[in-house]
Amino acid sequence: MNDILSSINEFKKWLGEYSEGLPSAAEFLAERAKKIDEKLKAFIRIDEESIIQRASLLEEEKTGKVWGVPIGIKNNMCITDTLTTCASHVLDGFKPPYNATVIEKLLKEGALLFDGANMDEFAFGSSCETSYYGPTKNPWDLERIPGGSSGGSAASVAGGEVVAALGSDTGGSIRQPASLCGVVGFKPTYGRVSRYGLIAFASSLDQIGPITRNVSDCALLLEIISGYDRKDSTSVNRSVPKYTKELDKEIKGLRIGIPEEYFALGMDEDVKIRIEEAIKVFRDLGAEIIDVSLPNTKYAVSCYYIIAPAEASSNLARYDGVHYGHRSSDAKDLIDMYIASRNEGFGAEAKRRILLGTYSLSSGYYEAYYLKAQKVRTRISDDFRNVFETCDCILTPTSPTTAFKAGERMEDPLTMYLSDIFTIPANMAGIPAISVPCGMGKGSLPVGLQLMAAPFGEEVLIKAAHAFERNTEHHKAFSGDQG
Repeated sequence: MNDILSSINEFKKWLGEYSEGLPSAAEFLAERAKKIDEKLKAFIRIDEESIIQRASLLEEEKTGKVWGVPIGIKNNMCITDTLTTCASHVLDGFKPPYNATVIEKLLKEGALLFDGANMDEFAFGSSCETSYYGPTKNPWDLERIPGGSSGGSAASVAGGEVVAALGSDTGGSIRQPASLCGVVGFKPTYGRVSRYGLIAFASSLDQIGPITRNVSDCALLLEIISGYDRKDSTSVNRSVPKYTKELDKEIKGLRIGIPEEYFALGMDEDVKIRIEEAIKVFRDLGAEIIDVSLPNTKYAVSCYYIIAPAEASSNLARYDGVHYGHRSSDAKDLIDMYIASRNEGFGAEAKRRILLGTYSLSSGYYEAYYLKAQKVRTRISDDFRNVFETCDCILTPTSPTTAFKAGERMEDPLTMYLSDIFTIPANMAGIPAISVPCGMGKGSLPVGLQLMAAPFGEEVLIKAAHAFERNTEHHKAFSGDQG
């Protein structure tokens, strides 16, 4: 049964042979997903009635590149009149009056949306444990985390609830859970995909991208959601290549950089072994392996945890109990209502980041911390720019470890933050990056490799990742049905 959800093409084949129509198929898929989700908790909710209603509307048209394909949507992307809470109590009851641009693009191509994929609250986390609605489980081992913040999106794909999903990536929140769940995750170039309708975490870092079971599906979804959007002032007016045409191209002569700094940082031995094996595969395929240096990488995490909380503090200031979401019932006056509503509405990690960010932006500390971090960010971008003059893409691990046990790092924020040590630099530089499965680590848990390219170099990543995929079997080692 899980085979029909292994790719968009396999699902389309099954749907074409399903004689009872899309609404009936949608009912079957929703019931099946609901059963699996009793274990995984990949969704905040699965609204069968809404899914069947959407399928009934799609039945009338029967057109689009992903017609009828069940696609999970992270719960920080606006869907008209659909509960969108960012997994936070502070947004209880919020139903947007409009669709995010990526949602409009998917609907235009006939996607069957499964909304409400679970996430870390406001995308603050690397384990999908800070959700107000409870943690998501890893399909490979229910005692372990799926990664975050797009943990629900990754787990729903790996666990066979949907064919593909959308996540958002601020410091690795697509790629890290994709790695830990054994699926493909893509963070596009900043500005390639519209952020209109994405509830903001850190506006200069956030980017929407696909999570799929293979590179081919990833390329197709990237084609659909990419493109200029005048509603998003950070959207780049640049034509979108046909990424699917890059899939079967050879990579002989492709220059792949291996940054020494990434391999000097602490990582599990089994992860290191899988990455070294992946490098050999690329070498055997004719790629040129080049040693490169990214000297300012070591500052990326420190800078990120100044810049991202600062932007989050500013973005989350709007949640005050006045316009929408949770409002305290115990407040005595207006100021008390602001304080009580925010205190009751935000979880511990959200409060921690708001405090960090407010401190960094406060008088006397702005120049010492925030401004200095932005200057170092420029140095990090310069490192990548220099390296891409000598190589076409960079190969690193996606995560320094395989999936860790639930609760293991919740009381140690610093260790949790280091989960994204390999993914954060791409966000700081605004460059595209992809994570693809490259084998299994200890405990039969997935390991992912990361490829990064110069801005708007998505085609290079698709070509390289697909070449690796079609010459290995790692992407076929799915966790299997959880139902």
